[in-house]
Amino acid sequence: MTARHLISTDDLTDEELRYVVDRGDEFSSGRAVLDRPLAGQLAGIYFRKTSTRTRTAFSAGALKLGAQIIAYGPDDLQLNTGETTEDTGRVFSRMLDVLVARTSGDPAELRGWAAQDRMSVVNAMSALEHPTQAVTDLVTLQRRFGKIEQLRVLYVGEGNNSAASIALAITRYPGVHLELRTPAGYGLDPDVAARAAAHAERCGSTLVERHDMADLPPNLDAIYTTRWQTTGTAKPDPNWRDVFAPFQVTAALWQDHPRAVFLHDLPAHRGEEVTGEVLDGPASIAFDQAENKLHGAMAVLDWCRRGITS
Repeated sequence: MTARHLISTDDLTDEELRYVVDRGDEFSSGRAVLDRPLAGQLAGIYFRKTSTRTRTAFSAGALKLGAQIIAYGPDDLQLNTGETTEDTGRVFSRMLDVLVARTSGDPAELRGWAAQDRMSVVNAMSALEHPTQAVTDLVTLQRRFGKIEQLRVLYVGEGNNSAASIALAITRYPGVHLELRTPAGYGLDPDVAARAAAHAERCGSTLVERHDMADLPPNLDAIYTTRWQTTGTAKPDPNWRDVFAPFQVTAALWQDHPRAVFLHDLPAHRGEEVTGEVLDGPASIAFDQAENKLHGAMAVLDWCRRGITS
């Protein structure tokens, strides 16, 4: 079997994206048959940066699918003594069946590890993208609404790796309207924005990005935010909090959108990007979303190791 990799959301075709999301939905609902497709396989779990949900999800998911796991911390590999990324990847591929890695750095490193056809490589977050978070988000929306097509989603906050990945994923569903409201200077990466816009044009969805909170779109189904201080990053502007302050998600947003659900990829800082009233309130499905990290991880691992099955 040729190994499949998920380093960018764009590594998935439209059909594969839908399959992985549907599979995650099946795991989440309990409809999936756990036939242990990873039995006898080894999964490496390598995290250089902190993680609660993603690391636990992929560790637990691999075990539930029948794999055994080897966990590596940031100081465990000979990369720290000068071994090249390429040599490390070649060694990994001779011993592991799948490597789940969080680097928070250049995804080129992950691409280097994926330059072989024996071991699958999964991006558990890099500087530009967080593709497994997008799978989680879509599974959560599909579980809530029964579909993703035609949904109207507002994303508020930094155009970070989570924002990039949801933009690259949800725009492939017809009729979706995704509106991003990002602080000036903290928007989507231009390449990501161009790729997402191309998906939207091709698939009949709508993508809008603005840098203010005025004139929000009507009839929202979901409002989504993430931490202002993305894991593993720092902002050079000492006054960045002043720039972000107007983009806090508060209960006032629900005055015009009473049926909207609230999503957050967590961890959350109450009183910064979102108020506690919203995060802990009746509209919040953020902790269902966190649980779906497990189901999304299982769907990704399943696809990586055996692809689309009927």
